[in-house]
Amino acid sequence: MSEDIAKTSQRTPWVIGNWKMNGGLAANQSLLAAMLPALNAGGGRTRRARVGVCAPFPYLAQLQSALEDTGVAWGAQDVSDKTSGAFTGQVSAGMLAEFGVGLALIGHSERRQYNGESNVLVAAKAAAALAAGITPVICVGETLAEREAGQHQSTVAAQLAACAPVLRQAGSAVIVAYEPVWAIGTGKTASPAEAQAMHAFIRDQLRLAATACADCSVLYGGSVKASNARELFAQPDIDGGLIGGASLIAADFLAIVAAA
Repeated sequence: MSEDIAKTSQRTPWVIGNWKMNGGLAANQSLLAAMLPALNAGGGRTRRARVGVCAPFPYLAQLQSALEDTGVAWGAQDVSDKTSGAFTGQVSAGMLAEFGVGLALIGHSERRQYNGESNVLVAAKAAAALAAGITPVICVGETLAEREAGQHQSTVAAQLAACAPVLRQAGSAVIVAYEPVWAIGTGKTASPAEAQAMHAFIRDQLRLAATACADCSVLYGGSVKASNARELFAQPDIDGGLIGGASLIAADFLAIVAAA
């Protein structure tokens, strides 16, 4: 799965569902059963966008069983920067690879906020994922205070700069997700113009970091819904979305996939 992702990640439209700390074996089965027939229509050949699902660690085996050979990628919501050792509660990239994981969210704003993850740690986690053949989905974004202070670009630039060595190594085999923290789970969404402006800025920063990485997929993740996805995805530098709450509702998620 990860090798296929690396081959198709260059400006590939993506819709990636982030279930966060939600789900259960029965609920997951029902959700996947409601989505997969539509996603697999025509063997998935009619779908222009790649689709992925990132679930809590205990459900990765369930995703592997349900999604293998469907063309839908499955991923983890975090990964350790360590390969092994006395790190209770952490999960290494090598462990994830054994479950066919092709994607790993790195530096999600909730990890940065609640777990104190620094830019340096985020870069180390991205490097660990890449070394195991897993495509890192590097999350960047600013808080409301940073945006109101005019620091939104400098904040995102610093987050990307810490990952510069990984970006140079990965080239297009990496995905970047811009998630304005003030628009996650709040119902607020950056306007299409605001989102496009930041995405264009991110792509400029990627060009500075590594020429090949300037062509990687850059996704928007900030309360994307079926009602606003088409307008957001129509922007020239937005390559799809990292979807939170709407990924837990089959009809909404499928509508967002259709918009991409």
